[in-house]
Amino acid sequence: MRLIPVIALAAALPLSAFAAGSDSGGGSTWTNPPKETQTSKNCKGVKVWDEKTGKCVAPKNSSLDSDTHYGAVRELAYAGRYTDAQGVLAAMPDQSDDRVLTYWGFTHRKMGNLDRAAFYYQAAIQANPDNILARSYMGQGFVEEGKTDLAIAQWREIKARGGEGTWAEVSLREAIRTGLTYSY
Repeated sequence: MRLIPVIALAAALPLSAFAAGSDSGGGSTWTNPPKETQTSKNCKGVKVWDEKTGKCVAPKNSSLDSDTHYGAVRELAYAGRYTDAQGVLAAMPDQSDDRVLTYWGFTHRKMGNLDRAAFYYQAAIQANPDNILARSYMGQGFVEEGKTDLAIAQWREIKARGGEGTWAEVSLREAIRTGLTYSY
């Protein structure tokens, strides 16, 4: 019976009303799909567009900053190029960073590797218990698996950690309500 109040609450609050928040918490940057750039338009395989050189470069052998890498991972994943996104992730120097772990989890979930995804989400949350984006993505995975009770537990954790109204909270709430999850 706990699901009914969650669904009623979710139905009353539109997704677009929650665009505030920070990048690290799944806030405003995450409210929309990533914009298509030269990375997904022109770069083949594990390559990222480098604005400085005006060409596609291997992420491991480039001077691209981590935000450019994260943006490329998100864009490639949204384009369904999960293996390429993982190649960019593998090139990132700090594999224990909770954001890197979150994206490993996301790409594995989208590839259907749910146990592997759960491993990475748990590692991200262990590294940073306030990583509400990892909690949202993990909760969306639970929705896909029909484990609504576990998804609701993550939704509550997001709210308890100050994430109410962020993209992470609203997208998980909507996933619980509708059964539809997000690809970004």
